[in-house]
Amino acid sequence: MDFLSMNTLGYPILSILVFLPLAGAAIVPLLPGENSVRVWTLLVTLANAVVSLPLFTRFNPTSALYQFAEHHPWIASFNVNYTLGVDGISLLLVMMTTLIMPLCVLGSWKYIQKRVKEFMICLLVMETSMLGVFMALDLVLFYVLWEAMLIPMYLLIAVWGGPRKSYASIKFFLYTLAGSVFLLVAIVALYINQGTFSIPALMGQQYSERFQLLVFLAFFIAFAIKVPMFPFHTWLPAAHVEAPTAGSVILASVLLKMGTYGFLRFCLPITPGAAIGLLPALQWLSVAGIIYGGLTALAQQDIKKLIAYSSVGHMGFVTLGIFALNQRGLEGALLQMINHGVTTGALFLCVGMVYERSHSRELSDAAGLGKFMPIYVTYLTFFSLSSLAFPGTNSFVGEFLILAGAFFNNKIVAVCAIPGAILAAAYMLRMLQRVIWGGTNNPDQSRMYDLGWREAVTLAPLLVFVFWIGLAPEPFLRVMRPSLDHLLAQTGYHAPSALALAELIAR
Repeated sequence: MDFLSMNTLGYPILSILVFLPLAGAAIVPLLPGENSVRVWTLLVTLANAVVSLPLFTRFNPTSALYQFAEHHPWIASFNVNYTLGVDGISLLLVMMTTLIMPLCVLGSWKYIQKRVKEFMICLLVMETSMLGVFMALDLVLFYVLWEAMLIPMYLLIAVWGGPRKSYASIKFFLYTLAGSVFLLVAIVALYINQGTFSIPALMGQQYSERFQLLVFLAFFIAFAIKVPMFPFHTWLPAAHVEAPTAGSVILASVLLKMGTYGFLRFCLPITPGAAIGLLPALQWLSVAGIIYGGLTALAQQDIKKLIAYSSVGHMGFVTLGIFALNQRGLEGALLQMINHGVTTGALFLCVGMVYERSHSRELSDAAGLGKFMPIYVTYLTFFSLSSLAFPGTNSFVGEFLILAGAFFNNKIVAVCAIPGAILAAAYMLRMLQRVIWGGTNNPDQSRMYDLGWREAVTLAPLLVFVFWIGLAPEPFLRVMRPSLDHLLAQTGYHAPSALALAELIAR
């Protein structure tokens, strides 16, 4: 276990983070009223956020080892272990998850009025599953937690969703389940080949070219659906639009990142030869997602649908950075995963706040809100500028690093991705202009009231990160750099040439 740096905190912090929300969910049915359920869920998610702080303060940013590790035998006959750990790649995603969950509870305070207990149980079970996925270092444990996310997310859409919730929830379920089948096939193939489910032990091994290609494709389909990459994206807009506000925030901020996390944790270090051989195709798929997402978002009149399609474009930038396969591209991709979670999560919260007041998501119905909701449009402006990667905001740093990495790898691909940034400015500024000022025939907005303290507090932490990462990104980059350097070293280890893989594919 030389890849693990054992826990020196004196208590199992990772297990506490994983199981505290689940224990909180078990208490919810015993609580007497809906308000007590809301308060309890908020306290549990806040407690988990506080518990996670030592991960960042005590993390060794000079080490590429998995830190705070916990290792216990689970199913000895199949060499399955309960192994948890975080490195510079997973740490920031864990911290973002614990930050987002209390905000989801606050954002649902008035929005959810029916089956409040069941809703909060779903949120807490989701938190356990999501945190576990980012910490798991055993493939069986990873797969169990990956699948555990499916049911509560399906229920969030199917029970508390919009008018087309049945269609959206079933489509989400089928797409995700299909991806899980390919993930399971890849896991079984690796176990048969190596006799272990240990994720770090499977990295850097010598696999045949054909085996690498088949395992990579199985992993790729599973994770591309989750991202979602073009053309696997069609489930996402429906799920975003029909999901309740908290569901949309969780989808944008955390669930989509599990696909890109899978590329970093599995595809690159375990099957590097296949990844290198397929780089051109992967890069062009990323560019297609960037352009398609931007053009489709530009055509939307539903604000939530606009933000949903923008996610396709933004996640295209993330995958472009990953498959640039150099330090700048990977740093930009991982940072942009965090940025997208912060910014797009905040935008979905903003849409939900207007929907609570007007019961409409149409741009025409939100026209001219600036006069009556100045605090709201101030938040909306900053988050929109972040979404279009305005200098000084978090997304600017991420996109700059991604494009720098892409230029170093393939200048033609990088040039073709630049219109995506221009499209982002076009659709976000169009939305801002309509919402703040509108036109000459704005609807009567005098009944609209500005944000209360709860809503302002919900958005404030996300705004802090917009400027913290935008103006001082080095603390975040310093944490991820050793792990990404180690990943690059693993990717180049025993990697067959792109020409050899191309010949293999042709055969």
